[in-house]
Amino acid sequence: MPLALLALAISAYAIGTTEFVVVGLLPTVATDLNVSLPLAGMVVSVYALGVTVGAPVLTALTGRLRRKPLLLGLMGLFVAGNLLAGVSPDYETLLAARVLSAFAHGVFFSVGSTIAADLVPEDKRASAIAMMFSGLTVAIVTGVPMGTWIGQHFGWRATFLAVSTLGVAGALGVAALVPAKLSQPPAAGLAAQVRVLASPRLLLAFAITALGYGGTFVAFTYLAPILETITGFSSGTVSLVLVLYGAAIAVGNMVGGKVANRRPVRALAWLFALQAAVLVVFTFTASSPVPALVTLAGMGALAFANVPGLQLYVVQLAQRHAPGAVDVASALNIAAFNLGIAAGAFFGGRVVDSALGLAATPWVGGLFVLGGLALTLLSGALDRKDERRGGAIAQPA
Repeated sequence: MPLALLALAISAYAIGTTEFVVVGLLPTVATDLNVSLPLAGMVVSVYALGVTVGAPVLTALTGRLRRKPLLLGLMGLFVAGNLLAGVSPDYETLLAARVLSAFAHGVFFSVGSTIAADLVPEDKRASAIAMMFSGLTVAIVTGVPMGTWIGQHFGWRATFLAVSTLGVAGALGVAALVPAKLSQPPAAGLAAQVRVLASPRLLLAFAITALGYGGTFVAFTYLAPILETITGFSSGTVSLVLVLYGAAIAVGNMVGGKVANRRPVRALAWLFALQAAVLVVFTFTASSPVPALVTLAGMGALAFANVPGLQLYVVQLAQRHAPGAVDVASALNIAAFNLGIAAGAFFGGRVVDSALGLAATPWVGGLFVLGGLALTLLSGALDRKDERRGGAIAQPA
């Protein structure tokens, strides 16, 4: 594997850290800026919405720019957003800074995937893309706990300043290691995206992604307050618990990919059912440290286990219902993941602000996931109906 992939992975590591590190810092941010927990949680929602909107729109608008200069520009925007967050004097400035970083996030992974594939022979392209995305997984395991620790000891602004240095390292790596001459894929314009969004079957799949993946974020967004106020862990212990959660995510992501290889719909149905059950169980175990840790490990393992299956299923449906726009459908599913994060964080905030309170966020998240399960079963039934009509999709559901 070429060293250029390492530069892409470092950049992905920085981006993954800045996306999720706020989860461990919500109590600190809320206290310092004198806002409520639900308002602090909007920092997560706004970022995810920025990715949701920015990924398809900015990818279309920048489709004709040369790949390497575009990547460097994106990392510059990412660094600027985190520097602004690191010096934010108030809540509104922090939200604006998060939007800047989010715009860079959405386009980076779209462009970075094509660059990673272009750097290696055809039979190694999947591995190259996986290596770039490994930066995200490593960020959840190490970057988020370390960023949380920095924020708890030196203030949350120090975390964003530290992340900006990671962004600089990624940009320097891109400048030094990514070749200037890269193939220029055809630009996927907004018209192609509109055609994908006109397909009812793909819209159903995007809804599955948003509900099934986003449901966990109703509780995950407020995980630090739950662990501190309900479980009784100290703020220092929370960063260690996030290491456990991140490790479980890494394992679950690998296992989820294996079980979804052949029959993604069946795998997704089981994963969503287990995910909803664990979220409901966490409602009752959150008050006791040991049971809470065991449940959290299960939550982490299941939270990202559905990602490979969701992405594979969308590609399969696109091959049947929008064969000329498979890449666009895949990119829009990334937007659906982030829409789920935004919705989960938003509704989690409404639950915290309501009479139900913080303790209800896990079981409310479980209801979201059950919605994803119901839509998955519906989509599977539609697939079987198509098969009976002689139009089987690429892989049986």
